[in-house]
Amino acid sequence: MSVKTKLAKTAIKMTPNKIVIWVANIILKGIAKLSKFMFDLDTRTAYVQVTLYGETEPIDVWLDGFAILTEEDSYYLMIQQAKSNRPWMDNLLARIAGKAWKIPLLPKYKKHIEFLAELFKPVENAQEQEGI
Repeated sequence: MSVKTKLAKTAIKMTPNKIVIWVANIILKGIAKLSKFMFDLDTRTAYVQVTLYGETEPIDVWLDGFAILTEEDSYYLMIQQAKSNRPWMDNLLARIAGKAWKIPLLPKYKKHIEFLAELFKPVENAQEQEGI
């Protein structure tokens, strides 16, 4: 793992969820409001609670086991499991989860995708997570 990746992982772990929520709500203004956010890079889990603009009930989304897979010069996004508290969202997530989705490789963003692939590479076991 490169120094750049180690620094990015440390920054992600140290970023308070309140800051993520605050920034996301600035970006999503008029579309949705993020109320809860949890992201664990080591266990590859994420939880988001968001309320769509004009709605009263929040939508909860859980992701488990996400990674960027590398195959020669191609990159794929994989989400092993995803669920929600809404049936329509569960149906949508079922179409996405468990499949490898090819990430278009634009030459302009090649270095960025390579960095993200290293940052989100699949974790084989707990020893690799801890760098043992």
